[in-house]
Amino acid sequence: MTAGDLSEKRTHLQTPTPQTEPGEAAKIVIDPSDKRQEWLGAGAAITDAAASLIWKQSKAQRSALLHELFDPKEGNFSTIRIPLGSCEPASQPYYTYDDVPFGEHDASLSKFSIGEGEPDAPDATKDLKYLVPVVQEILQINPAVKIMASPWSAPAWMKNTGELKMGGHLRFGEYTGNGYDKEKDTFESVYARYFVKYLEAYRQYGIPIYAITIQNEPSNAAAWPAMIWKIPELAKFGYEYLRPALDKTFPDTKIYFWDGSLNILNKHISDEITPEQASAFDGFAFHTYDGPYTNLFNGSRSYPHWKLAMTERRCFIEETPEDASHIMFGLIGNWLVRQGLNMIDLWNMALDERGLPNMVGSTGRRGVVTIDHTTGKVQRNLEYYMLRNFGQDVVPGSTVIGSSSYTQDGYTGGVGSVAFLAPDGSIAAHLYNPTGKPVEAAVLVYVRGSIWQHVTVPAWGTVTLHKAFGSVNESTPREDEAFKLNPYPANLADDEAPGKGVNKLD
Repeated sequence: MTAGDLSEKRTHLQTPTPQTEPGEAAKIVIDPSDKRQEWLGAGAAITDAAASLIWKQSKAQRSALLHELFDPKEGNFSTIRIPLGSCEPASQPYYTYDDVPFGEHDASLSKFSIGEGEPDAPDATKDLKYLVPVVQEILQINPAVKIMASPWSAPAWMKNTGELKMGGHLRFGEYTGNGYDKEKDTFESVYARYFVKYLEAYRQYGIPIYAITIQNEPSNAAAWPAMIWKIPELAKFGYEYLRPALDKTFPDTKIYFWDGSLNILNKHISDEITPEQASAFDGFAFHTYDGPYTNLFNGSRSYPHWKLAMTERRCFIEETPEDASHIMFGLIGNWLVRQGLNMIDLWNMALDERGLPNMVGSTGRRGVVTIDHTTGKVQRNLEYYMLRNFGQDVVPGSTVIGSSSYTQDGYTGGVGSVAFLAPDGSIAAHLYNPTGKPVEAAVLVYVRGSIWQHVTVPAWGTVTLHKAFGSVNESTPREDEAFKLNPYPANLADDEAPGKGVNKLD
């Protein structure tokens, strides 16, 4: 059990006594015969900023934290998202993997590099400085972790603006090098090879990339690495250039479409993408900043073979427990999963007590965990507990199954639920209470007849239940360590999350 105000943090409850009547409680019926989507897992982004904080901890602190997060016997976070090149926040000046002086090209990508030096060496650069060694340690703890990679910008010389920041777009239809070969000499073909070289470089360090997106936030011309893509441009590039390039060397690597907020999808995506183009993509990735969130259906119901990944939502700062719980437990952990979501990745696994590091001078931000930048001590935020509800209690590869719900949107109404059937036949379910008062629920698993079990779900909180054939992961989070948070006034003006305050479905 976890309360929205964190007065209870995954508190263990005694198994409720079976009863023959539900009484006046909210009736939650779990139906294993109603099989829905596969569940792939949950986690958060390992940015350069997050990786730098984790790597600068002592070896013992880092090992304890990464085991707590990723060890299958502990938190069992099973997915991460990493930047393909620089993003914001970052601890290093912005870079891509093929930066050349303005006015030059590198059509052969001969200068491509994810970094110099050995991973974790004092003189290591770019991804090898922090990101690669942290991801290597994560995979040593849990080799099954799925990794999704997203670029914030192509190298500046590939863009019409010649700049990494403030948007711009790929130099569509232009040529570089010596010739007019569509598969070799266009900027599109060179950029497709850029993705392949990235996958090759990471493979050399023992890091398999499960999936990529073409662009983070394709509609956001931000004051950090950013690039604009219209929906038809993404579809054309993926179908004509990227998927064919991957099929030659990395045919198992999946491509997810979009990777931005849902406000752009105000009509069915099939109006702008042909079925042939859609066949190049394995999934649809989206962020939960701008709504209406029902725009999700303009993608998911156009091409239902696509898996659905929620790839970004920033952790909360000054929101009330009600607001934070409604988004994390209600919208993401309940409503979206009921609408077909396969995977959750929040934004920034870790930031420090000031909301740093970053390149824009923003303070006050928060990660899934907060790491004191001077001592390496750790505190766990509400988002950590949402992710642990999934990682610890839901086996990747489970199937979402039918269950009763009294909240149509994750914000209003009564108790909501989402349930999962594991490969061994075990059942896990989350109950979520979107109200400010405890609510009693009575749970029945359909195949077991009239056997009800009663539980009280705390205000704005969750209860997880198991019907298992074997042992259940009963590990507990480590205790928070004491240090002062937010020592400086929050400065968010240069790092504002899109859609701040947009919390409704419509």
